[in-house]
Amino acid sequence: MTSIKRLICCLVVPFALLASHDVTAQEGPDFSMFRQPIELNDDDVPAFPDPPEGFDVRQENIPQGNLEMIEYDSKTVGTTRKMLVYTPPGYSADRAYPVLYLLHGIGGDETEWNRYASPDILLDNLIAEGKAEPMIIVMPNGRAQKNDRAEGDIFAAAPAFKTFERDLLDDVIPTIDARYSTNTDREFRALAGLSMGGGQSLNFGLTNLDTFASIGAFSSAPNTKPPAELVPDPSETSSRLKLFMLSCGTADGGFGISQNMHVYMRDNDVPHVWHVDGEGHTPEHWKDSLYHFVQLLFK
Repeated sequence: MTSIKRLICCLVVPFALLASHDVTAQEGPDFSMFRQPIELNDDDVPAFPDPPEGFDVRQENIPQGNLEMIEYDSKTVGTTRKMLVYTPPGYSADRAYPVLYLLHGIGGDETEWNRYASPDILLDNLIAEGKAEPMIIVMPNGRAQKNDRAEGDIFAAAPAFKTFERDLLDDVIPTIDARYSTNTDREFRALAGLSMGGGQSLNFGLTNLDTFASIGAFSSAPNTKPPAELVPDPSETSSRLKLFMLSCGTADGGFGISQNMHVYMRDNDVPHVWHVDGEGHTPEHWKDSLYHFVQLLFK
């Protein structure tokens, strides 16, 4: 077998959201990359087995965490905004908790992760099994504009997804640290996301390592900046990252975006986890990736 296995497949974007738009005519991210052929390398393989049956089913006989929608004053946007917050079972102000910030995709909002993956159920189950650290999970709205609903031409919000970096750093994180009992050391703060949110996690996380020590990006979208731009000094990035995980499915038309980041990190000796499964650009992949990611966090 050669070192490179070629699977040249002209894949179409696997979800109707992109198919309904003339993506090549949009300003912002170049979504034509979702049409690129996929070429698999020998190391494009699963890092984890499939999650066990029932991993995403609520278990009534274990302690449950709490899920609440809160409002905060966003000085960046100039309005009151919302975010969904999970606190683990037995949450107490007497303990300082690590925090995971989870970012949604281009067509989502602060409720998307809860609809796709039920992070509260995943964490409750994993914490009960001793497989994940008790943590706070924050699901903000990454569309930093006054009307932050996913309405009309969702691609027109591309500038607002960039602006969210300031909202996250200047408004969201300070609000969480003020309202909840958090460990504010960077080693206890993580950033992860799906699709557009995966690109945001790479763009914002890798360039703000004073704030985040752990980063996860699942099925990253074309808003992702070039790897060399995000990691100009691989040795410095290596010394500061505690956990870095990339994932994508081989049926995802945007596979090359995540793969390119992996190859750059691999070739520059930046430690990371690269997980490849057979899924497309789907909630199943994002849920499975979150399940694996949180078990590695804050250890």
